Order: sequence, then structure tokens, then C-alpha cells
Amino acid sequence: MSIIDLSGVDVSRETSERLDHYLALLKKWNPRINLVATTTLDAAVQRHFVDSAQIFLVDGTQSGSWVDLGSGGGFPGLVIAMILHEKQPARRVTLIESDKRKATFLRTVIRDTGLSTSVLTDRIESAPAQKAMTLTARALAPLPKLFEFTARHLATHGTALFMKGENWEKEVEEASTQWHFSYTAHTSKTNPHAVVLEIGELDHV
Repeated sequence: MSIIDLSGVDVSRETSERLDHYLALLKKWNPRINLVATTTLDAAVQRHFVDSAQIFLVDGTQSGSWVDLGSGGGFPGLVIAMILHEKQPARRVTLIESDKRKATFLRTVIRDTGLSTSVLTDRIESAPAQKAMTLTARALAPLPKLFEFTARHLATHGTALFMKGENWEKEVEEASTQWHFSYTAHTSKTNPHAVVLEIGELDHV
């Protein structure tokens, strides 16, 4: 099945073919290194690809580097890299993934699909500061911990986009005891109880 409908992100046939190849590799590698939950694999297009693509529509920067934290199987970072390759080819995309096997998978997809995306096999807290204009993460850590990573890797006027589930309001409340920040909650296109949190103006309390 060709991946065409990406939450309102129109992509070319070439991008769709890259996404299809990515999906095929995901299904091939997943039994060996558990890139995504096995129970979600049959619905991977909606659960992982479409879910990841929606974050492109929230990003308002349209320039500067894009860094994805804890990329795992590549969601949302690798899906975004494929979209940016077509839509905003000048942007540099970096995926940070400490697991060497998962990093090898990411590099295999990147090589096979002709992307120029970089993979850093390093822990987020020790990787060189990235000064990203857009910083993303999905199912990585609670918001207070994500803000520690954000303080290290986000540019001064950059934006963080974090995908959060139905407990997002509680996480915002907890984070606000330690951090000052602005946020906008964009309702997820794949789950009405989830959001993409758009974070800016982050600073310690």
C-alpha cells in the first residue's frame, strides 16, 4: 500500500516511494530490534507515519536545522526528513539515537532513500549542543525531562514540538513548577486525546 495521505501533507510520488521503502524496512527489521510495538505494525501507516507527518504542519520556522531526540525507529524525525527533502531541501536534519542497532537501522533507511540526514549515536544529554531551530520528540520522556534536553539543544529563538498523550495537561502543570515557557496545544490528527505541544520562550524558574 502506498503512503499517500499524510494528515494533509501532500507529497510527491518520489517522497511516497521513499516512505513505502521505509515502511518495508521497518517491517523487515522490527522482529530483530523492536523498533515499534509489534501490535502497532499492521497499522503502522496511521499509527506512526501519519502521526509523525502532522508535526510538519505545526512547524512554523520553515528554515534552520531540525533535530529529533531519541529517534528510535525514526518517528517523527525520519518521516519529517523525507518531507523536508521535498518541501524544504535546504534544511539540515539530525537524528539523535543512542541505541547502536536502531541508529544502524536509521542510517540504512537514509542510505537507501538518498537522504542527507545525519544520525548521532550518542546520549541526548552528552551530545554536542545542536542549536536547533526546530526540536522534536515522540514518546521519549515526561515534559520536565524533555525541557532539560531542550535547554541544551534548542536555539534561542527556536521551537520545540513534542507529541504528548492524554495526560499532557498534568505534564505541563508539573513542568511549570521548574520552568517558564509558552505553549500551544495542537490537537492530534490521529488521536483526539493527544496533542502536539508547541513550546517556546523556555527558561528556568
